[in-house]
Amino acid sequence: MPKTRASTWVWDTISNALSRYENRQGGVLKYGLLLLLSLVSVSVAASGGIYQKPADFINEVFAGDAPKVSILWLTGDLRDDIEGVLGHKPATLRTRYWKRHLRSAWILEETGKTKPITVGVVINRGHIEKIKVLVFRESRGWEVRHAFFTDQFVNATLTSEGKLDRNIDGITGATLSVRALRKIAQLALYLDRQSGKP
Repeated sequence: MPKTRASTWVWDTISNALSRYENRQGGVLKYGLLLLLSLVSVSVAASGGIYQKPADFINEVFAGDAPKVSILWLTGDLRDDIEGVLGHKPATLRTRYWKRHLRSAWILEETGKTKPITVGVVINRGHIEKIKVLVFRESRGWEVRHAFFTDQFVNATLTSEGKLDRNIDGITGATLSVRALRKIAQLALYLDRQSGKP
């Protein structure tokens, strides 16, 4: 379980509360408070963190034999198209990717509510093979990392209008994180198409 500033704060609160009540209220309140705060801590800690390092994702995708990294410059019409997908200008002027034959891997980021979500996407022959949340920094919406959500993207491709060819069901309370992953999926498919052009 990733250790976050919030979980550290919760455990400090547990320690302080226990020291205050230990001598006054007896064992029942002490252990009840410990249980309650432990459950809160587990919930807070599960909300975000590093689930997999980007380098480990690339290594896993290519079974320990990753191709040399390539660079795609996000300039001119390409930059304008990306702005259309994201709804804002891209944060960088270039993006790195790894490609072997018709299979490519991308590490992309998009903001959920206020912080970036780092996602690994594998494209195989113009279809999403895999999408995985690698780093989640928000306090809400972390449910998008689970397979019940990400499996919806498997085999997705782009329509002739450049949109995802399917609807992606949302998650109550994770609307902005869901939207961010939809954008990343669409962007990865678009960038994969561009990477094959001379």
